[in-house]
Amino acid sequence: MTELIIYAVVFVLLIGHCLFAGKMYRAVHEDSSLTLTEKNDWKLKALIFPVYFWGKYKKAKS
Repeated sequence: MTELIIYAVVFVLLIGHCLFAGKMYRAVHEDSSLTLTEKNDWKLKALIFPVYFWGKYKKAKS
């Protein structure tokens, strides 16, 4: 039973990570003020730690 709970938690974290990375990916892709290199840098960062870099991205934009 414990193993099932652990797998469920890992699954929820993985889905959340993927959804948030996709959200950041779309936001960066639609930003016309960034160069291609900057877009690629932000997109790669979104794949690693999307929540952390989403905050950094929003702070840099404001």
